[in-house]
Amino acid sequence: MVIAKITEVLFSTITIYNYLLIIRILLTWFPNLDTSNPILVNLFAITDPYLNVFRGVIPPIGGLDLSPILAFISLSLIKQLIAALASIALQYTGAF
Repeated sequence: MVIAKITEVLFSTITIYNYLLIIRILLTWFPNLDTSNPILVNLFAITDPYLNVFRGVIPPIGGLDLSPILAFISLSLIKQLIAALASIALQYTGAF
């Protein structure tokens, strides 16, 4: 039961983070946006460190930043890993 709740919280957190990344990416379409807005400052502070990891792996190609693709793929893989580990843990504890 505890494992299921932990898994649910982790999945919800990853889903919310995915939405934050989508908003962050959509905001790049508006170059004249006031980035001193406290909401945007916090959004950038939450998402940019994660995206910067992937920007170091894939540099922009022709001005197109492909790092969000890797970011979403890695979050998806993390979600699958959590699901697999939770399944194994539930089977091991007999709570499945």
